Amino acid sequence: MGMMDQDILKVLYSEEQIAQRIRDLGAEMYEDLKDKDPLFISVLRGAFIFMADIVRACQVKSDVEFIAVSSYGNAFSTTGAVKITHDIQQDITGRNLVVIEDILDSGNTLHFLKQYFITKGAASVSICTLLDKPSRRAKAIQADYIGFVVPDEFVVGYGLDYCQKYRNLPYIGVLKPEVYQGE
Repeated sequence: MGMMDQDILKVLYSEEQIAQRIRDLGAEMYEDLKDKDPLFISVLRGAFIFMADIVRACQVKSDVEFIAVSSYGNAFSTTGAVKITHDIQQDITGRNLVVIEDILDSGNTLHFLKQYFITKGAASVSICTLLDKPSRRAKAIQADYIGFVVPDEFVVGYGLDYCQKYRNLPYIGVLKPEVYQGE
């Protein structure tokens, strides 16, 4: 039991369940990407742990990049306006991109990024998300690879945060409402 565990209402996916799902996803992605020399792009900061595991599970010749974006609005709602705060550092013309995200909810960020990368000359853009929360979707966008579909609850752990905390939990859990309702 760590200090953070007491703030967790319930565990949605254990460390073992996550590891198994990533092995399966990696194998599925390998079949699709083995001839494509993909560029994996992690959306910072939430996806960094998932990215490290998925690129090891998908044993293709590949390269990695990082992009950071910010959405205007507060933690609970977004206006849909997205701006890039740290861009990728290489030319992506003709490349097959795989955008790695921790959670796909409203879809605003990934909708923006997909258009952005296509505009910059990417041959293809696929999306791999650890969690999919379709109940929150505001933009018509779907992931090509999905770890788990989650209900509309406040999930943290394995990269996902609340106020920059809880990212380092080894599992994915639901945060107790009293932790964030005091805000």
